[in-house]
Order: sequence, then C-alpha cells, then structure tokens
Amino acid sequence: LLWQAALGCRVAQVLMQYCILANHYWFLVEAIYLYKLLIGAVFSEKNYYRLYLYLGWGTPVVFVVPWIAAKYLKENAEVGCEGWGCCALCACALSPPPQINLLIFMRILKVILAKLRANQKGYADYKLRLAKATLILIPLFGIHEVVFIFATDEQTTGILRYIKVFFTLFLNSFQGFLVAVLYCFANKEVKSEMKKKWQLWKLDH
Repeated sequence: LLWQAALGCRVAQVLMQYCILANHYWFLVEAIYLYKLLIGAVFSEKNYYRLYLYLGWGTPVVFVVPWIAAKYLKENAEVGCEGWGCCALCACALSPPPQINLLIFMRILKVILAKLRANQKGYADYKLRLAKATLILIPLFGIHEVVFIFATDEQTTGILRYIKVFFTLFLNSFQGFLVAVLYCFANKEVKSEMKKKWQLWKLDH
C-alpha cells in the first residue's frame, strides 16, 4: 500500500512537471504563430501545424523523460516521494520560452507601432491602441514569466517568496480565463455572432 502511494505521488509529480513545461512551450507556439501572421512575407505558405504540435507537446517530453530515468535509477530504492518535486532539468527548460517570447513580443510591438504610425490620420489615438495591444499580448505570451525567471526560490525568502508564489499561482491559474475573455468574449465578431445566436434562439422559443 505504501509503495502504491509512492508510485501515485511520483506519477502526479511527473504529470505536473510535464504540464508546466507544456504550458510554457505553448506560450512560445502562440508567439511564433502570431509573429508568422504579422510577418507573413518572411515565411513560406507551408503549413506549420504539425511543427507547432511537436513544439508544444513534444518538447516537454525531451526534458521530462531523462529526468524520470535519472530519478528512477538514482532514487528507486527510496519508497517515498521525496526529491521528485524538483526538476532541475525542467527548471532549465523553462527559461528559453519566456525569453524568446519577450524578443518576439518586442518585435511585434515594433511592427504594430509602425503600422499605427503609418495610419496616424486614421488612428489619432494610436498610443492608446499600442498600450491596449501591449496589455492584451502580455497574458497571451506569458511575458509575466520573465520576471520570475530571475527571482528563483533560492533568491527569494520571507515575504518576497510568498508574493512570488501568489502571483505565479494566480496568473497561471487565471491565464486561460484572461485569454478567453480578451480574445473570445471581448471580441466584436464573437459578440456579434453570440448576439445573432441569442436572437435566433429567442425566435425559436
């Protein structure tokens, strides 16, 4: 029974590490996809859908599997689950996506700013539009993760650690909700379609 509990704990830790990595690498996929849409002339018309799937779901496996093997060979004698909650290899794998996303984020803002400036007569409030675009892109790209890369658990103690944990858990938990609100429910086309569906439903009932 104790062995089964330890096995379940280890499986849960592995799944958690994989999901954390997959979350960060899908941030990267979203950033690359949006950049491809804005800078379409640089890329060919080839469909990158399968590549996106490999990058988002496959890359975490590259880091998680060696970690599992190392933990199994080194700590298989231990009955408990101690030591399985910290993946140094996975922690290293978390660093590149936010940093790459930050570079893509800055590049996209530069493109948006150039397009807004080119149409200043049509968009007198282009600075406000740029600020809005910036705030909308932050949760989509996970730019907030860049701040926490440098604030590691070893460097944060006391109140600072609690603040870091709170913001990390809050943003990671509600990020999907924020993206859904900003890109779906707050979208004019989506609201228009929902309004049409609602009117049709009222006519039918």
